Amino acid sequence: MIPAIPRLEDYGISPQHGFLPTELPLQVLPDPYYSQWEAIVSNLQALLLSRRLKGVVHQLPVLSTSRLQQPAEWRRAYVVLSFITHAHIWGAGKPEERVPPSLSIPFLKVCAKLELPPVATYSAVCLWNFKPIFHDEPIDSLDNLSTLVTYTGSLDESWFYLVSVAIEARGGPIIPLMLHAIAAARISDSSSVTQCLQIFAERLDELGALLQKMYENCDPHIFYHRIRPFLAGGKNMADAGLPNGVLFDDGTGQQPFRQLGGGSNAQSSLIQFFDIVLGIEHRPTGEKPRYPNSSSESEFEGQAPPSRHNFIHEMRSYMPGPHRRFLAHVSNVANIRDFVESHRSDRGLSIAFDACLVMLRSLRDKHIQLVSRYIIVKSRESRYTSRSLSPISAPQPVRPHNASAASSIQGTKPGSKTLKGTGGTALIPFLKQARDETGEPAIDAWARRILSNGPAGEEGQGFAALGKIGEHKDGAIEIVGLAGTWAMDDSEGGICHW
Repeated sequence: MIPAIPRLEDYGISPQHGFLPTELPLQVLPDPYYSQWEAIVSNLQALLLSRRLKGVVHQLPVLSTSRLQQPAEWRRAYVVLSFITHAHIWGAGKPEERVPPSLSIPFLKVCAKLELPPVATYSAVCLWNFKPIFHDEPIDSLDNLSTLVTYTGSLDESWFYLVSVAIEARGGPIIPLMLHAIAAARISDSSSVTQCLQIFAERLDELGALLQKMYENCDPHIFYHRIRPFLAGGKNMADAGLPNGVLFDDGTGQQPFRQLGGGSNAQSSLIQFFDIVLGIEHRPTGEKPRYPNSSSESEFEGQAPPSRHNFIHEMRSYMPGPHRRFLAHVSNVANIRDFVESHRSDRGLSIAFDACLVMLRSLRDKHIQLVSRYIIVKSRESRYTSRSLSPISAPQPVRPHNASAASSIQGTKPGSKTLKGTGGTALIPFLKQARDETGEPAIDAWARRILSNGPAGEEGQGFAALGKIGEHKDGAIEIVGLAGTWAMDDSEGGICHW
């Protein structure tokens, strides 16, 4: 029996705004019982600046979650407790590996309710952390968005979150559109599938334009040194001072240390939805296609091979439960790639499908540029400064009170060579492979040629060309030259993961 096409309302997904909540996020919990939580989060920057946060958190009573009623209240509690917890861990001195019961007990209960891990995920900092400036204007425009909670109170931090919010809102209508395409493919309505794919490609182009607005109001130096440290989880953070991860003390003495990745754009259900409906397979980083140029590939011709464990699939455990189940449901009904493969003679259909792959790869190209400018380049600048200047004369970047912040945001020692994203995986190798995998389902020869090479269209001239620094497949960076100098154009180069 053919599985039914998922209904958005069954998973709390909006036909207009996608994975953003169907009702706007609460700006404050309505029950005064939770006023102490709200007082802390509304004064988070002042408490961090004065280094009073730790003492205030330890003085908090353990509040019950029984007075949280509506879904929006649970989501607000998750946002509030996520921000307070990460500020407590990363905000002063060396990282705090133990979260006290006043935070741990309610946070773990809220996470269990929402089917989320106890860490500041993409849902906490983006999906449930915005408000429109004017309620009668659309929320898919950065001109009408504001954040609810930030660590630093800076425009840069708000803008960093809001670009993702705008992308989620602008991309939301693609979800019902492509579910309609799946239904049309079932009845061999090639015209409708083609039209849906054409609209999808155009909307992907709009998302790429939104992503590039990041440069307008988010300074790379501020992001790297002031914002990104707070987003880190407890995974791969031994060199930052969390060798075991984080322990959520619930008073039982039986809670294990948890090593969880921090917030990452790979936790966006929207981007994973795009991959699923187009039949794009993502493999573990460094792994090649299983059946290149061999007849054994025919078993999976026309559709993505079965999913295997990799970083992108791991990130689904950081999504709200309903979103995770929606993606699983869509995976069971996705048929667009198979339909296009079986209708190769329909030029309009093939071109529309390949156009979607081209535009999605272009979006990933733009993301690699962002990651390089905001992370890779800033990391190299930090290493260059530390190697070129004495400890006394070297300028100290503005950062959280954690002395190891520069290391914590990479998950490596200052002299280490492999950069980690906030989600806990090697940045450039992962991003480049995800981009290249996007083009693998291409139908026509012209699309395969475009999608098999780097964005410049020449072999060896892909994005994030590293000048005097050699980027190896394993993510290691080799610095070449007597002074360890490097050259990278502004147009090249790496934020979290897509």
